Formats: sequence, C-alpha cells, structure tokens
Amino acid sequence: MKIYRFLQNGRAQTADKPPANAPLLPPTTPTKIVAVGRNYAEHARELGNEPPSEPIIFLKPLSAILAPNGTIVRPAQSERVDFEGELAIVISKRAHAVKADRWRDYVLGFTCANDVTARDLQKKDVQFTRGKSFDTFCPIGPCIETELDPSNLALTTRVNGDVRQNSRTSSMVFPCGVLFEFITSVMTLEPGDVILTGTPAGVGPLQKGDTVEVEIEGIGTLRNHVA
Repeated sequence: MKIYRFLQNGRAQTADKPPANAPLLPPTTPTKIVAVGRNYAEHARELGNEPPSEPIIFLKPLSAILAPNGTIVRPAQSERVDFEGELAIVISKRAHAVKADRWRDYVLGFTCANDVTARDLQKKDVQFTRGKSFDTFCPIGPCIETELDPSNLALTTRVNGDVRQNSRTSSMVFPCGVLFEFITSVMTLEPGDVILTGTPAGVGPLQKGDTVEVEIEGIGTLRNHVA
C-alpha cells in the first residue's frame, strides 16, 4: 500500500492516492535522518575510497527535508552540488538494539530520497556535516510503500531526462537488516525516522534549471527542480 501526505484545505492529509493537483508533502515527519555513506562499492571507488568494513553513518538535519516537486537551492558557498539517489527506510515504532533478523518488525515502509551534497565542501571539510546539511538537501517522497521487498530493486536517477545512476539495491555493501542492527546499536530510532541507505555510482553535479528524478521500482519517482 502507498501512503501519500498532501495539503488539502490548508491541512496535511494522508491517503493511498492524493487528489489531483494537491501539493505533495514529505511522506514522513522524522525526529532524525540517519544516512549511510559508501554503501555501494562502485560509488565508494568513484570518490577515491574503498568500501568500508562497517557502515559509515552520519546525520542530516530536519531543516534539509524537501517535499516532492520542491526546489533544491544551490548554496552560494558551494561550486559543486551533487545528486545522490537513495532508497530510504521509514520507521514504524521505537527501535533500539534490533537484531538484523527482526528489522522488518520496525519498518513502516520505503520511499525515495536524494542525499544532495555540496561535494567541494565535503572534500574540504573531510567529514560530511556541512556538505550534506544545507536547507533543501534532503528531498524525500513521493510516498511510502508499505508492502515491498527492498533487497533487489531497480534504482535510477535522471537529470533532465538523462539517466545518470542505474543500479539495484542488491549491490549494497551492507543490506538493510545489517544497517538497521548497526544503527540501532548506536541510537534509538523513533516512529517516522528515516534511514538513507546509500547511493550507487554515477553521482554528478546539478545546475540551476535542472530537474532531477529519483525512481525506485515499486515506489515511484521523486522529482525536484534546482535553483
């Protein structure tokens, strides 16, 4: 089942199908966004790194969340802003120290995300916080799909209709259950929280006027514009 959040009569509503022309909202309201770095081997290598021996996690601020069809704003501090299409996990109930074989018991569903990154600032800082944290740097949506096996889904990112990323979630270094166990051994996840599971190879820059789309099999397409 798909869960959409949308604005109608000035109020946020949810349904399995949004009314025509109703503005879509981010499909969840998390207390935190936990992202995973270098979780596809070829992406790690394209940035000059080897795949990690354990998950690399970092946080993105809630102020980075952007609705479907919203506008990604390139900050003045950066000369290169990259797209990173990702599968996102949405949490259903409080999760702490969850073993990998029980992770689905704590999951509401899955959605598309774009871990937008100021690549030049990430390289300059040698850590992820500033380059990943600007306002509008976490588009998410268009919906939550609650009935999905995430182990081998097609993930495609397009810029102005041209395919830039084309991979499958089966190429993750650490699958969803392993990520879930690792993250919940560090922090408690609350209902609505989001895990970004990493991006495949093919990341690249976004320019003013671009339209970027992240499409994941069984979920749909997250579309955003760039200014």
